[in-house]
Amino acid sequence: MARFVLVHGAFGGAWCWEPVMAPLEAVGHTVAAIDLPGGGDDETPVAEVTLDACADRVCAALAEQDEQAVLVGYSMGGVVVTQAAQRCGDRIASLVFVAAFMPSNGQSLLDMTQLPEAAGDQIQENLVIEGDPPVAVLSAEATAKVIYNDCTSEQAAWAVSKRRPQPVVPYTTPVQIDDAKLAAIPRYYVLTARDQALMEPLQRRMIREHPCERVFELDADHAPFLSATDELVAALLEVAGEPALAPA
Repeated sequence: MARFVLVHGAFGGAWCWEPVMAPLEAVGHTVAAIDLPGGGDDETPVAEVTLDACADRVCAALAEQDEQAVLVGYSMGGVVVTQAAQRCGDRIASLVFVAAFMPSNGQSLLDMTQLPEAAGDQIQENLVIEGDPPVAVLSAEATAKVIYNDCTSEQAAWAVSKRRPQPVVPYTTPVQIDDAKLAAIPRYYVLTARDQALMEPLQRRMIREHPCERVFELDADHAPFLSATDELVAALLEVAGEPALAPA
């Protein structure tokens, strides 16, 4: 049986993984979803929400057990797990990027959103930066349209109600990593072909630049934990070496 540690993306929290956790646990895997600083129910002040703090939170979660973990990062969480892998890679059995950013050394999430393959990204089109320290805000209407475009109205309403403004610093901070050290950890990618937030051409560019053991392609939006739950669970089970569950 495998141990999973699940890391959410921008605006999110551990809550986003709720549909995925029970099916993984049902076959005997150990699953932990964490709140990053400033995410979910975490109350870290905005001024203290940094990429370093996020990576430290992941490493602390990994250190809670001796067993290596399948570390899963979603969206912005891909940047976080990348930085965490530099610091505590010995605790990671494999990395799974779910519709996630995969940076190279010296690259920030913001850098990647400026690449030609990111053209059409509806997050950047609708994002508002406000406050001091700055946070990013996405309206409920834009969020439902851009992130949850394949979800039911009930799923989208549930998720939108839980989202919080996102401190900007983790967006703009370049990762500091040894690319060769990172490449030594088995890496998998879950590509979302109907994604309007992390465009498919950018996902494919990152996969070319960071070869993966396997790429799972889902016909899904940027929220496959809701819109393609069975398919995402099946991918994670395959990473863990387990046969996929039949849909309920």
